[in-house]
Amino acid sequence: MNVGILGGGQLGRMLALAGYPLGLRFRFLEPQSPAPVDGLGEVVRAAYDDPDAVRRFAQGLDVVTYEFENVPDSTARLLEELLPVYPSAAALRTAQDRLAEKTAFEHLGIPTPVFHPVDSRDHLEEAIGHVGLPAVLKTRRLGYDGKGQAMIPGPTQVEEAWTALAGPPLLLERFIPFTRELSIVGARGTDGDIVFYPLVENEHRGGILYRTIAPAPLVSAAHQEQAQRHLRALMEAMGFVGVLALELFQKGDELLANEMAPRVHNSGHWTQDGARTSQFENHLRAVCGFALGDPAPHGYAGMLNLIGALPAREAVLAIPGARLHLYDKEPRPGRKLGHVNASGADPGEVRSILDRVEALLPEG
Repeated sequence: MNVGILGGGQLGRMLALAGYPLGLRFRFLEPQSPAPVDGLGEVVRAAYDDPDAVRRFAQGLDVVTYEFENVPDSTARLLEELLPVYPSAAALRTAQDRLAEKTAFEHLGIPTPVFHPVDSRDHLEEAIGHVGLPAVLKTRRLGYDGKGQAMIPGPTQVEEAWTALAGPPLLLERFIPFTRELSIVGARGTDGDIVFYPLVENEHRGGILYRTIAPAPLVSAAHQEQAQRHLRALMEAMGFVGVLALELFQKGDELLANEMAPRVHNSGHWTQDGARTSQFENHLRAVCGFALGDPAPHGYAGMLNLIGALPAREAVLAIPGARLHLYDKEPRPGRKLGHVNASGADPGEVRSILDRVEALLPEG
């Protein structure tokens, strides 16, 4: 079976590595060179909005999926005229626009921070009256890893935030003093079958995911059920096929939806070594029409992102319980270069392994 992947970054790389044991073959549409997927299949080196290249990319493929969501809507719609595309262009549109995303949460009864669209400086004042301060001003599209966001702690910071982000359509969202950040990943097949991974606890630094502990410690069965219910509602409302991630704020006993991602997700990387079936394999099973695999964790696991610089490979490999995954990317500040998964008998052992890896990271 021939699978097309829009994007050639590390997620595309890990999808291909999970898919080859299943007998799948891959082609990528990726404008950048070099790219992490180089050597893992044919790469059509072209812009995502080049219709001729998109048609050439589609020839001979059985299905197309994404490794990131910022694909032009026109590209997704063109591909849907030629072959199955999962997730659908409609699901992609919802996830690409924070206003559409938040409206979907609200419509489905999924709790989310109070929000208001912002299209002008006057609208910002109106939004502040609706949302209150402190708040976070966000671009509606193309924001990820902390980009496209500006915190507004109080009235004196309003102008600074507006100056930083003015131009594209924006969204103002109430700042939530959360207890911790959680996320849940699930997969839905073409037959409507759904599997869920456990809620995980995430630590962000500089707006980028830094650590994940799975399953999240001290999560109640009620919280897991609530998160699964929200994710199921989103998947079924969108007719979603593939892996979908939902990021959540926990505030006391309350879970509030932050964002969703219509693809394999950074907070699910631990599943490569810590679950019976990884998120990458389950995404491919879903989009190819195969039965979904068991998502159950082996025990406790964790993930540490390697950002900007890499530790000595030999030193990481010498740590029992640590598994190194590199993306074949040149180091630069703020760039995800790889991650380390850890497995242990309890969260404390997992954190200890990740602490040993963190101690190996270059300073600065």
